[in-house]
Amino acid sequence: MGTEIEDVLSDSLQTLYGFTPITHGSAGSSFTYTIPDTLLDKVPHLDSPTVTLITPETQSSNWSLHASSIWVSALFIADHLAELKIEHHAEVARHQGLPLRVLELGAGAGLPGILISMAYREVSVVSSDYPDENLMNTLRLNAKSNGVSDRCSIVPHAWGEDPSGLLTATPLSPQSPSTINSSGFDVIVAADTLWNSSLHESFLNTLASTLRKTSDSRVYLVAGLHTGRYTLQSFIDLVPRFGLRVEELRERLVGGSERRDWDVTRAEGEDEQERRKWVLWISLAWTP
Repeated sequence: MGTEIEDVLSDSLQTLYGFTPITHGSAGSSFTYTIPDTLLDKVPHLDSPTVTLITPETQSSNWSLHASSIWVSALFIADHLAELKIEHHAEVARHQGLPLRVLELGAGAGLPGILISMAYREVSVVSSDYPDENLMNTLRLNAKSNGVSDRCSIVPHAWGEDPSGLLTATPLSPQSPSTINSSGFDVIVAADTLWNSSLHESFLNTLASTLRKTSDSRVYLVAGLHTGRYTLQSFIDLVPRFGLRVEELRERLVGGSERRDWDVTRAEGEDEQERRKWVLWISLAWTP
């Protein structure tokens, strides 16, 4: 990671006041993610110890996307990649004669999707974000520079709109068009996509229209608490309306191993310093 001014300020807040950073990098800067040894031990196909990304610089009309940073939630997914159970999901797909399909929504710089493509070479990944030309071009560049363009498609998508572009997407060099299961994705991942409550229904519409309708398909979401617990609770409350159920809901300590049950009432008396220490890990499945 470079010495961008935002990083210096973030590091100062952490050093002086104990504030855990929620973002890294800045628009147009280079960011290097170093894969932890614990993950290298669990995922045998990671040949490179790093993922190098350019942080997107969106068009000025889309600054409100907040896509010009590497969010801590994306780093948390990367650090805990093994908990997505990709090998299990891939085995289920193999029994059906299909490759595993993974969708990353709100990809930003694309760290989780690109890392999945690097680690699990038999998996077909689609990384998606809002149809901003600068953002899409940066995502494509990041996939190419990390050597995964042959198995990671970059597809623009606005949540709640027609998902057909996502469902029919194939990598640049697919094994065969017949191997793509356009009925949906076996796994969907997203980092820090719940901060705007006005987008919750649109986001859930996209989840429900792209997640494959099987008992084994899963959505894995990681969200920071920096916008408050009630915003996250409003999303959780909406989930059943879309035929989905919350399978796992745990608060996870950033940079640590501590876990605890989700509790929205912690919002009373909880300050920003405390909120920044935690992310919320959410797993969704179809309601039987």
